[in-house]
Amino acid sequence: MESLTSRMQEVQSPIIPIVGELIRRTPGTISLGQGVVYYGPPPEAIALLPEFLKHLHNHQYQPVQGIAPLLSAIEAKLQTANGIEINGKNCIVVTAGSNMAFMNAILAITTPGDEIIIQVPYYFNHEMAITMASCRPVLVATDENYQLRPEAIAQAITERTKAVVTISPNNPTGVVYSEKALREVNQICCDRGIYHISDEAYEYFTYNGVKHVSPGAFPQSSEYTISLYSLSKAYGFASWRIGYMVIPQHLLGAVKKVQDTILICPPVVSQYAALGALQVGVDYCKDHIRVIATVRQLALNSLNRIKDLCTIAPADGAFYFFLKVHTKLSAFELVEQLIQEYRVAVIPGTTFGMDDGCYLRVAYGALQKETATEGIERLVRGLETISVET
Repeated sequence: MESLTSRMQEVQSPIIPIVGELIRRTPGTISLGQGVVYYGPPPEAIALLPEFLKHLHNHQYQPVQGIAPLLSAIEAKLQTANGIEINGKNCIVVTAGSNMAFMNAILAITTPGDEIIIQVPYYFNHEMAITMASCRPVLVATDENYQLRPEAIAQAITERTKAVVTISPNNPTGVVYSEKALREVNQICCDRGIYHISDEAYEYFTYNGVKHVSPGAFPQSSEYTISLYSLSKAYGFASWRIGYMVIPQHLLGAVKKVQDTILICPPVVSQYAALGALQVGVDYCKDHIRVIATVRQLALNSLNRIKDLCTIAPADGAFYFFLKVHTKLSAFELVEQLIQEYRVAVIPGTTFGMDDGCYLRVAYGALQKETATEGIERLVRGLETISVET
């Protein structure tokens, strides 16, 4: 049977289902694991579903790139919220979530054996997609606060490098990259003739007055910057699977080949709902983000009680804290113990490429305030006891 092995053997197993199974075995566990929000779509999104159902042709395949009304709404949003102009050198493609947008980009710009630079800690689905495409993820460490190191990125570029990936606000660390650092990376990509893939799924989730910056808005960046967006987080749209990408015009043919083969077209019913969400706009998101910001502060207050047991990096974005726990346990051993003994679940840092210690990603966006507070308290109690024991 060895002849039946495939490239999938090199791809790590998704961690969320593994932790999910541990949770199912321990009833009453509070999950601080998966990166979703506590709320659902705006009513205006659901209100457009009868409009979808009214037209028989909506049950047939629609354009690979996305339906025209949604493309127009996205173009307006990009101009207003991101400062990105659709100018003939770039274009929009609607996708089934930003994970698909990332895979579209990787398959469109690479051949097997090419290299993609990703920052460590990385988002595990990015590393998995690069490996699935028979390319090589090149890992560049961030600094002690998980911020970009442009000079290290530049040194990692080889003749096989096709792109540098940045995620801001970041998953898994919650950091927001500075405009200065993003400009440096974007300019490096320009100078070296490679792409800058900017994942901005958490664009609205920032705190303490910190601002999100879109590299696709930098002057003259349209021809080498690929920007990825998602409705999953901001609009409570996770299961609807709608995202979009802004790509250089010269990549459209390749991206359409990928999307037509895998998907044919993004789910049309979800596109109608997305149109309704974008028509409501960012105010819907901001009301909920204020609630998440309150939970974030409560979580931080609790975690700060155990600063001597773990390192808590500054995190002004997304809805994550990334902890380095001072213990001899492996990250997965600690995750198992926290679930089994304290009924709280987090994600081990090894799945994000961190294997030089015990790291945990703590997600606080999915729960109502009371449940999130109880989950964080369980985590703190567990870390206090386990760290003492080990």
